[in-house]
Amino acid sequence: MRDLWAAVRGGLRTGNPAGALRLTLVCVCLTGALQAWQSSGPDGMRWVTRLGGVTADQPWWLALLRTPLSLFVAAPNLPVWGALVQLLVVFGVAELTVGRRWTLGIALAATLAASWYARLGVALGPDVPVLGLPAAEGAVRDTGPSAAVAAVAVFVAYRYRAWVLCGLVSAGMLVEAVAKPNLAGKEHVVAVGVALVVAASLRR
Repeated sequence: MRDLWAAVRGGLRTGNPAGALRLTLVCVCLTGALQAWQSSGPDGMRWVTRLGGVTADQPWWLALLRTPLSLFVAAPNLPVWGALVQLLVVFGVAELTVGRRWTLGIALAATLAASWYARLGVALGPDVPVLGLPAAEGAVRDTGPSAAVAAVAVFVAYRYRAWVLCGLVSAGMLVEAVAKPNLAGKEHVVAVGVALVVAASLRR
C-alpha cells in the first residue's frame, strides 16, 4: 500500500488536481447524468437503453457500438451514489497512478470480456456448472460501471503491490458470485480476471 499512496501523492502534486482527475470527473458526471435521464421516466429509460444498454441477446455489432457508453449506465434499481463514489475513488486513484489510457483501457477490456462471457454463459445454459447461465439472463442489461471499477481497482493494486487490497477486492467478487450466482456476479469475476492477467503480464 505504501507504493500506491506514494504514487497518488505524486499525482496530486501537479498543482491542478481537477486537471489531473479530468477523466474521473467526466466519468462521474456522465454516469450521474445518464442515471438522472433513465430515472426521469419511460422515455428516458428507453433512450438510455438504446444508447448504452448491452445485453447478451443483442447482435455483436450493436453491443460493440453501445459498449463505450454502457460503462456509465448504472443499474436503475440501485442507488446511483454508490456507483458515483466508487468511480470517483477508484478511477481517481487509477488516473493519478497508471494514467488515463490504462484506466480507460482496462475498464473497456473488462467490460468487453464480461459481455463476451454473458453470451458464452447463456449459450452454455444453466445445466453447465459454474459458467452456465439461464436463457433469461440474455435479456438482462450488463453491469455498467461496477465491473469496470472492480477491474481497475485490482489492476492498480497489483501494479503497486498492494496485495491486501488486491486480495480483498478479488475475494469479494468471488464471494459475491458464489452467494448470488447471477449474471452480474459472474461478470465481476471475469472483469477481475482480465485485470489480473493484464497486470501480471506487465510485471514479467
